[in-house]
Amino acid sequence: MSPFEIGLTSFGAMVLMVYLGFWVPFALMLSSFVGVWMIKGSPLLAGKLLALAASETISSYFFGVVPLFVLMGYVVSVTGMGRDAFDVANHLFRRLSGGLGIGTVGANAIFAAITGISIASAAVFTRIAVPEMIRHGYSTRFSVGVVAGSSVLGMLIPPSLLLILYGLLTEQSVGDLFIAGVIPGILLALIFGVGIWLVARLRPNWLGDGVDVNDTPALTTSEVARKGLPIGLLIGLVLGGIYGGFFTPIEAGAVGCAGAIVIGLMRRSLSLRDFWQVLNDTGLVTASICFLIIAAQMYSRMLALSGVPAEFGQFVATADIGYWGVILSYVLLVVLMGTVLDSSSIMLILVPLMLPVLATMQVDLIWFGIITIIAVEIGLLTPPFGISVFVIKSALDDPSIGVGDIFMGAAPFAVMMLVLLALVLAFPILATALV
Repeated sequence: MSPFEIGLTSFGAMVLMVYLGFWVPFALMLSSFVGVWMIKGSPLLAGKLLALAASETISSYFFGVVPLFVLMGYVVSVTGMGRDAFDVANHLFRRLSGGLGIGTVGANAIFAAITGISIASAAVFTRIAVPEMIRHGYSTRFSVGVVAGSSVLGMLIPPSLLLILYGLLTEQSVGDLFIAGVIPGILLALIFGVGIWLVARLRPNWLGDGVDVNDTPALTTSEVARKGLPIGLLIGLVLGGIYGGFFTPIEAGAVGCAGAIVIGLMRRSLSLRDFWQVLNDTGLVTASICFLIIAAQMYSRMLALSGVPAEFGQFVATADIGYWGVILSYVLLVVLMGTVLDSSSIMLILVPLMLPVLATMQVDLIWFGIITIIAVEIGLLTPPFGISVFVIKSALDDPSIGVGDIFMGAAPFAVMMLVLLALVLAFPILATALV
């Protein structure tokens, strides 16, 4: 077999293993090792090449941003800032039709600006917002759908772990990617909010039978300040520091961690037991991301040795489908893969394959990154995988609410995400205006 044929066979074997239920990093590592072994003819050389890929990945200075932002997200979660964000957003939108749903979207947007983890948002607001919405007459399906839909803001509004991962894969500036995500992230939150408001005005029965006016007592000015000021300070510290050029995204992660810990201690909401649990959770998440990125680098090295990316790029460049044919085909493939794979795995599999193609077409990799994140995030809401849906199901602890109910409730938000995707495709300036 030629190296090209070996590369294609390894790719096919990897995809087959994933669909059979193998853990994605294991499938990537195994197919990479066997592929390099067959290309070079030596298992020892294959092991050394892949070990080098692993050590270079983890020793990279830029990789330090991952555990820092994960740690900050968990500290923010356990110190009650999610509840405060919900209270403030609910206060601001309480007089609008569907105000509680809009407030949940707003709270998720605020929470996203200091965590960057969709799963954390889904878990926190399932416990906070869903019971409150059901108490006010919103249907269960709509309540869980709002939380599922708005939780994806965590991967688009910076800081975002998926943007960090994309930056590592494509060697693009994480800071530029963060800045590029601002306008699309805010626009998506606005689309969600307007969509809920229109439904509340035109088809109120879709929200639930007998939705009550939000009778939650309005917060006083001092309560708004007490709940909102810590969140505002942390957002300003992290994002203001990055955009102002005071420190890099990695340094911002460290500063944000320190800031979140100080705020938690000052509020007396961060106990030693909580902090130990946060460190454990951060270690588990970071380790899983480490394995994913190591596996991706091994996979990329094997593909490069086989010549598959170069041949694939040449084929696409000479195919008569044009620029938009390539972009739209890629987006469709990402959305379809989102039905069975998690977000990180999709990026690890497809982005290395697409890079040679993008180089020949001179595609703006920052814009392409935002397109990729939006398309990937639609997969968080689509069956049968939909990881955000399953996180919400596990956090609900209510057997009467099925996974199908959550998928149905999240469907309108997936459609609204497709609207945002179309807008960013048609108007790239939405992603590049601030960069």
